[in-house]
Amino acid sequence: MSLTVGPISAAKHLAFVQTQRSVSFLQTPAWGRVKTEWRSESLGWYDGRQMVGAGLVLHRPVPRLDRFTLAYLPEGPVIDWTGEIDAWLDPLAAYLKAHGAFAIRLGPPVPTKTWSAAQVKEGVADPGIKRLTEMPGQQADPVGARVTSQLRDAGWLPQSPEDGFGVGHPQFKYEIPLAGRTEEDLLRGMNQLWRRNIKKAAKEGVQVTVGEDLKAFHDLYVHTAERDRFTPRPLRYFETMFAAMSAEDPERIKLYLARHQGDLVAATILVRVGAHAVYSYGASSTEKREVRGSNACQWAMIRDSLAAGCDVYDLRGITPTLDADDPHVGLIQFKVGTGGQAVRYVGEWDLPLRPMVYRGFDLYMRRRGSMRRRGR
Repeated sequence: MSLTVGPISAAKHLAFVQTQRSVSFLQTPAWGRVKTEWRSESLGWYDGRQMVGAGLVLHRPVPRLDRFTLAYLPEGPVIDWTGEIDAWLDPLAAYLKAHGAFAIRLGPPVPTKTWSAAQVKEGVADPGIKRLTEMPGQQADPVGARVTSQLRDAGWLPQSPEDGFGVGHPQFKYEIPLAGRTEEDLLRGMNQLWRRNIKKAAKEGVQVTVGEDLKAFHDLYVHTAERDRFTPRPLRYFETMFAAMSAEDPERIKLYLARHQGDLVAATILVRVGAHAVYSYGASSTEKREVRGSNACQWAMIRDSLAAGCDVYDLRGITPTLDADDPHVGLIQFKVGTGGQAVRYVGEWDLPLRPMVYRGFDLYMRRRGSMRRRGR
């Protein structure tokens, strides 16, 4: 198979996305309009005159070397990962190098291993097990293993850090399979605490609505950031995100607001492309935690995703730690209560196209990371 790669219009890119069962929202043309600090372009793969793949590329200039860019394809590209991937990635590398990229970073949307909720719980309870990767997976994906091997053989460099969280997108996620299941199946799959909290929210009269009050969401999100000690994104970011994604598809992004006696107690954002639904952002009030607004929002999003015919409800990133003394273990314990499964993906990989520039960029990023850790 001889493939060529070239630029395509956003309309052509979107039309291709719409033919696919599942695509990451990070690989839609709209995402390029959200990431205003990057220059974006849509690329198509052609077999003769037929388009057979697509990708959103985000270009970021190198500090002090503006003519070169890092070409980033988050959770992409949308190609056939099941065969020989050189046929797809070699023409991509040739095109991007000719257009000024010093390196490519991509994250194949290909799983390598899954662990059931029961396995994760056993791992947390076992003091001898510190990480997910120390446990045999419930299921290993041969495609993921082959993609990993082919990338390494072709000179790509793995970027996913040991703890699972880095500058890019997470390698480990928590997902609830929805295909062929009912609401009753999903509730049965949850642990007793999750079921109790969903019932408690209903009994307390928590009302969850799909709304447009981004300012109310953002105020609660900033409150959450102060409490949980992370840096919040500005309101303008969410306004851009909703405008760009809604313009592409009115069903693409939704804001869920949980209120108790008129007070906003939780808010979440759901993004859906085809059969893939993603819990993207969440916020909760410190007051009235006992009415369980966050669980009510999650259950509303899960039910709507099921009703929309989605295959998966994606709770996004976890770290692979199962160490009860690690502060990150709370995240996996919260998500494991939904039933579902932990999934390891191939992760993000870099291909240096201009090794000298790439080394300089790598050094710059390491220094920046070191300064951040020191709090400078």
